[in-house]
Amino acid sequence: MPDAPSATRRSERARAAILAAAGELTRELPYAKLSIEAIAARAGVGKQTIYRWWPSKGAVVFDAMLELDSGPDGLALPNTGDIAADLRELLRGSVAALTDPGFESFLRAMYIEIQQDPEIGAAYRERLLLQRAAIADRLAAGVQSGELRPDLDFELATDLLLGPIQSRWSLGLGGLTEAYADAALTAALTYLKA
Repeated sequence: MPDAPSATRRSERARAAILAAAGELTRELPYAKLSIEAIAARAGVGKQTIYRWWPSKGAVVFDAMLELDSGPDGLALPNTGDIAADLRELLRGSVAALTDPGFESFLRAMYIEIQQDPEIGAAYRERLLLQRAAIADRLAAGVQSGELRPDLDFELATDLLLGPIQSRWSLGLGGLTEAYADAALTAALTYLKA
């Protein structure tokens, strides 16, 4: 007779099922209509299983969002040896994620959750710091290779790269296209390469 699955393996499977269910449901329902009950039903677990790991709907959905956002290399940026191409991929990817019609309203709802829930806000800031560190690492490689100025201020450079896109999105100004991402990159490179 095969061994019964260990509690740890069952626990890991349940957690993965919950995150997958939350990720799927964010594409199917407006955030306001998404519930712990719906996530539990889709994952095939009880509500208490969800509350064992997450204190709120916002927390489980935020973790599901991070799962969807994690690529095979995590937060590392590509290093093809062409800093402009690598940063273009980053900015175009940001625009694509923020303007995805099936995801944008959900992201806007999560933006509100981040402002209202201190735990989710702290987790978001931690993730943001990791993203900024990954960008700084790629910029440092650009400095080392001679593609970028030797006295580059990494914090300012990161703000110049991400700020225009984040600002337009958070203010709902529209116009977030690949062409806009490319124009923002061209403007930032004026400082990065000077």
